[in-house]
Amino acid sequence: MGVRLYHDLSAGERRVPRGTHVLGGVAYGDVAASGEGPVLTVDAPVLAGASGATSLLLTDRPGRCGNHGPVRYCATDELVFGVVQLHDGALEAATARAYGAVFEALDALGYPTLLRAWNYMAQINEVADGVERYRQFNAGRQAAFAASGRPRSGRVPAACALGTRAGPLSVAFLAGVTPFVPVENPRQVSAYHYPPEYGDLSPTFSRAGLARVGGVDALFVSGTAAIVGHASLHANDIDAQTRETLANLEAVVDAAGAYPGGVRHRLEHMDFTVYVRHAEDAGRVTALLRAHVGESARAICVQADVCRAELLVEIEAVGGLPRGTET
Repeated sequence: MGVRLYHDLSAGERRVPRGTHVLGGVAYGDVAASGEGPVLTVDAPVLAGASGATSLLLTDRPGRCGNHGPVRYCATDELVFGVVQLHDGALEAATARAYGAVFEALDALGYPTLLRAWNYMAQINEVADGVERYRQFNAGRQAAFAASGRPRSGRVPAACALGTRAGPLSVAFLAGVTPFVPVENPRQVSAYHYPPEYGDLSPTFSRAGLARVGGVDALFVSGTAAIVGHASLHANDIDAQTRETLANLEAVVDAAGAYPGGVRHRLEHMDFTVYVRHAEDAGRVTALLRAHVGESARAICVQADVCRAELLVEIEAVGGLPRGTET
C-alpha cells in the first residue's frame, strides 16, 4: 500500500485528494476535526498567510481504524498512526500514562517499532512544583520507555516537543512492523546523552530516523533548533538561530545519506513544519528557509513555544514520501 504526505494550507474542513484515505496526521489552527483517520488537533496558530493547516499521511486504500484504550488509531499491514490526548494535572504522570497507552496499543496491535512521535503540551517552559514542564514531560516519557522494556537511548524514535497556548497533553505517533535506523547529528550531542543541567532525565529521541514506508525509503527529521554540542546558541537573534538550525538540518540529512545502501535525501526535496515562538518572526524564518532550500519549499509555519526558553525557532522535516496533491 502506497503512502503519501499531504500538506494542506487552508481553513475550514479538512480536504484530501480524491481516491486517497487518511492514515493520520496533525492539524493546526482553524481546521475542523471532522473526517476519517486519527488527526491530532493542536492549538497552535498558523502563520505566514494561512489560518489553518494539516500535515497528513495518505494511503490509496482505507486502513483499519479503531481504539485501544485512550489511543485512536488507523493501521495498514505495515504501519499504524495513532493519537492520544490526556489532561495533565501532573504532566510527568500524564506523560507516563500517555506513552504507556501507546506502547500497550503497539504491543496489542503488533507494530513493535515506534518511528516518529509528535508531542504538544501547554506552557512547556513554565515551572510547576519547582520543575520546568518540559523536564517533567521528559521524566514521564523516559519512565514509560523503561516500564515497557524499550531502550531509552540509541534506537529511539524521531520526535518533537512543542508548547501550545492551551489544551491537553497531545501525542501523535507513527509505528511500523520493521526496524528503522536512528540517525544522529555530528554537530550535536545526542539528546539522550545531555548533561544533568538540562534535567535529571534526558529527552528520549533520535535526531532523525530512516524507515521503509509504503515501499519507499523515508527520512523523518526531528524538531531541530540552534543547538551545537548541547548548548543553545545565538540568544535573541532569530536570523542567526534560523541559520544555525538550517546547518543542523543539513548535517543530519548528510549523516542519514552516509548509511551504506541508503537513499541520499536532499533538503530541497523535503517538507517542513516550522515552529516560531513569536508570530512576528514567521516571515523572516520562512524567507531564510526558502533562500536556503529553494523558493518552492513546502512549509507549514505555526506559532509554538520551543522546548528551551531561549530558543526562538524549531524546524522538522520529512523526506522521501511521495506528495499527495489535489486532483
